[in-house]
Amino acid sequence: MGKGPFSFRRSASRRRPKKTAAPPPPPSPPQPPYAAGIATSPDDNNNRLIAAGAGSSALTKAKKKTGGARLWMRFDRSGRSELVELEKNAIIRHAAIPARDLRILGPVFSHSSNILAREKAMVVNLEFIKAIVTAEEVLLLDPLRQEVLPFVEQLRQQLPGKSQPKLLGGVEEQEGEMQVSNGRQWLPMPEAADGLQSELPFEFQVLEIALEAVCTYLDSNVADLERGAYPVLDELARNVSTKNLEHVRSLKSNLTRLLARVQKVRDEIEHLLDDNEDMAQLYLTRKWLQNQQFEEAHLGATTSNNFPNTSRSVRRLGSNRSESLVTCHYEDDNNVEDLEMLLDAYFMQLDGTRNKILSVREYIDDTEDYVNIQLDNHRNELIQLQLTLTIASFAIAIETMIAGAFGMNIPCNLYHIDGVFWPFVWITSAACVLLFLLILAYARWKKLLGS
Repeated sequence: MGKGPFSFRRSASRRRPKKTAAPPPPPSPPQPPYAAGIATSPDDNNNRLIAAGAGSSALTKAKKKTGGARLWMRFDRSGRSELVELEKNAIIRHAAIPARDLRILGPVFSHSSNILAREKAMVVNLEFIKAIVTAEEVLLLDPLRQEVLPFVEQLRQQLPGKSQPKLLGGVEEQEGEMQVSNGRQWLPMPEAADGLQSELPFEFQVLEIALEAVCTYLDSNVADLERGAYPVLDELARNVSTKNLEHVRSLKSNLTRLLARVQKVRDEIEHLLDDNEDMAQLYLTRKWLQNQQFEEAHLGATTSNNFPNTSRSVRRLGSNRSESLVTCHYEDDNNVEDLEMLLDAYFMQLDGTRNKILSVREYIDDTEDYVNIQLDNHRNELIQLQLTLTIASFAIAIETMIAGAFGMNIPCNLYHIDGVFWPFVWITSAACVLLFLLILAYARWKKLLGS
């Protein structure tokens, strides 16, 4: 009997902390006086908070999704174009280029000039043209800019009109285009093959249009600079003023910036012309055709057991005939003559534009030299005038010294002689004038004063 209550008290003391009461609900905040008549429920408030949170999260996701996307224009080999928004990772996967190439196309390197060769693409960053060119298409960044619109228009006009290299496909289609009818026989037409060989690949057509647009833009800027430079320089030669000097300073700064831009494009083309390996890497169509041939050869090797020897030899003969007409221009990896001629032509054009800028700068330097000569002449005239005034001041100072000596009321016999004042004044003045003329003649004899 004595252990029962004791054991009951111990169990109760153990279980007492577990049976904690629920905390009282927090007091509701006081409502403002103007909302006393509006009835709101907790469910409505929760729904509003959930909706606001969902809207903010959706907005954040949308911002994250569209934050890295940029506007691109895609041109394919046939000239079709479309505007697309692509993110950085999508461009890297699609064109197989490293991420640093997209940084080159960014705003940090907006005034740099680069033509970079990659495995499957060519990165072009020339002034306002920022594009990624592959063997099948071109992706142009910011196509709606005012400077890029002429380049887009040239792509639309010139790309569909040029014949593209045929893909390695059916033998009948290629042989039908390379043959002419002569009665009942079909004869090969080598002129068509020559014309196809002379046609530039797709990537070089885009590069040619880009270089033409950049050279035309720079040449037009140089022409505008020349039209505004010569009148300003002539006006400065006629009148050296603060306003004219400010115009020449602005003109010279614009000329320096324009020369730097032309020099960057010219140096990039010169760098490519000096390295044949870099030019060979720019032949994207040739590398693409070689990959196609390798894949077809690998596919033919895997399926060689399924075809007879006769059909395989006929197929190989027909494919060799078609490939010899189409890909003979792309087989030599060291043949960079076409690209070298293309780059050399625009290098000469940029060199001519650079010479125009240098001629304007030489004219500015000549005008500055002329202005400096004028200023030196004026400075010499001022020095001569100052020397003349100094000689005159010296002569007058001697006469002033004599007058000051007689003005001290020192006893002298000349004070008692009548009529001696004016002769003495005239004699001392004549002596001072004679001294002035003698010093002036000495300065002229020493060629300190102009004639």
